[in-house]
Amino acid sequence: MSIRAITPNQARDLLAQGAVLIDIRETDEHARERIPAARLVPLRAIGNSAFSGLGSGQVIFHCRSGARTNANARILASAVSCDTYMIDGGLEAWKRAGLPVVTDRKQPIEIMRQVQIAAGSLVLLGVLLGATISPVLYALAGLVGAGLTVAGVTGTCLMARLLRVMPWNRVTEG
Repeated sequence: MSIRAITPNQARDLLAQGAVLIDIRETDEHARERIPAARLVPLRAIGNSAFSGLGSGQVIFHCRSGARTNANARILASAVSCDTYMIDGGLEAWKRAGLPVVTDRKQPIEIMRQVQIAAGSLVLLGVLLGATISPVLYALAGLVGAGLTVAGVTGTCLMARLLRVMPWNRVTEG
């Protein structure tokens, strides 16, 4: 099975004809910003049972930029037994096309963005402190770099796990 890339406007037309839109992003991403008709089925939860109630209609997958969907196209297409599509460019392309999104700014920003902000800030702080106070403080930047390397190799980010349990990351209803 294969998955066909379509434009946001083509996706809108298919949705009007009864297609089902599946958002494969994580819960925190979906809570903050989403396409109104999208059902959340995070990529990590994709499997045959995730789509048991869809019948034989059409399914459209999307993520934020299209990269995640494209990289997992074979898995997504094989998880359903109907025509499958992906929004080329994802949610970002949907917004550029002027199509509606639901945004809830009360929800925390995505965990991976928080990791990028925290890691970048710690590296910058380590470099500044190393340059102005003591070269030994360059180690802070080195430790963050090592942590990011381990995260990339293992697929487990300890900083993301830590940030996920912080009080500001409680997803609120409504």
